[in-house]
Amino acid sequence: MPRRRKSGGQEFKFLPFSPQQQRLLHWWRPGSPYAPCDMVIADGSIRSGKTIACICSFLQFAQSNYSGQNFIVAGKTIGALKKNVIGPMLQILRAWHWSYVYHRGGQDNSIEIGDNVYYLYEANNEASQDKLQGLTAAGAYLDEAALMPESFVVQAIGRCSVKGAKMWLNCNPAGPHHYINEGYIKQADAKNICLLHFGLDDNLTLSQQVKDKYRRMYTGVYYKRNILGLWVAADGLIYQQFADRPEDYVVDDDYNPSNIMYAVIGVDFGGTTSAHSFTLTGYTRGYKEVVTLDEYYHNNRKDGRLSPADVDKAFIDFVRRAKARYRVTEAYCDSAEQTLIQGLTAAAMRARLGIDILNARKGPINDRIAFYTSLMAQGRYKILRHCTHTIGALEEAVYDDKDQTKDIRLDDGRMNIDSLDSMEYSTESMQDQILYL
Repeated sequence: MPRRRKSGGQEFKFLPFSPQQQRLLHWWRPGSPYAPCDMVIADGSIRSGKTIACICSFLQFAQSNYSGQNFIVAGKTIGALKKNVIGPMLQILRAWHWSYVYHRGGQDNSIEIGDNVYYLYEANNEASQDKLQGLTAAGAYLDEAALMPESFVVQAIGRCSVKGAKMWLNCNPAGPHHYINEGYIKQADAKNICLLHFGLDDNLTLSQQVKDKYRRMYTGVYYKRNILGLWVAADGLIYQQFADRPEDYVVDDDYNPSNIMYAVIGVDFGGTTSAHSFTLTGYTRGYKEVVTLDEYYHNNRKDGRLSPADVDKAFIDFVRRAKARYRVTEAYCDSAEQTLIQGLTAAAMRARLGIDILNARKGPINDRIAFYTSLMAQGRYKILRHCTHTIGALEEAVYDDKDQTKDIRLDDGRMNIDSLDSMEYSTESMQDQILYL
């Protein structure tokens, strides 16, 4: 794609920076107590103003100290990087009246500012580090660094070999044994790292009402990490709030279907020792509530394994039952089972169900868990009483304590994670939009 030069567009509207944001803005400047440090790690709660301060600080450092040098700008994915960093960065450059050239497309996405080049990278797997090979850089900004493979962070550090090079790492906390916490935060003095911790009150643009909203959105480990900004372990029950008070979420089966705008089906296919599970999820007007309306569950180990034809028949019956009460046009299926998906697609066409059979996105399980725990904390999740398998799965789901470095849902062959998977597949395509309504 042709390179794009600055030409109008929205400018960033600056509001006062908090004292902590000002520390992040100026940590590298001569006279700052942190100036001798080689890296800053800005961690803490979500929406705490870390990103904008990081972008401004990084750009000011690079353009004040270097000409004709390369810089690294990285995110978990290019999409996330564009949304979280590049979009605001371009608005900031326009507000500052700095000319730039944005190259997008091809192998090297980059932004030229003066004689400096800022190369854009995604860091979503172990192979991502290979893209940094051979680059000599004067600095780097790694957004959402805790989501990146350790190999990429190590490689980025190694690439910053120009005299005086500095790095910016921005992240929300994960588990206490995460490599960022173990290898950098706990070793900050030995590794000459500046640590700046952020909370919601460090973002002066947030009203008290908005801050209270975010504090209501999370419970348990997600509250400790996303709001308190703590590096804590995920242990015990996943849906503690649901398990403690299921009566707050379970509603009678005469729930008024007129409240539902439309519904979506999630499908998880079972193997020899697991279960086939279908979940029907409805959205109320304005997406105020997410409601589990119906379920299908067949345990292959206990009840005998179903043939593909049996699965097709069960799915057709489930869809017809759903469409008799709700507007249903989509089903999201476990993308690992393409043969079974093709079978469902053919069966749906023969039965003239009028429904699209799609691959589930199957994003990070922890994102799906955070979505439901947040809905529960806000009182926006309901489930019909007859959906007993899903209710039981929500009450019993626990974290696997065998690997403290990761947040893993226990799957020991006895836990019903199939109902949870199909439930999550049905909402995954909408979870980001719904969560912050």
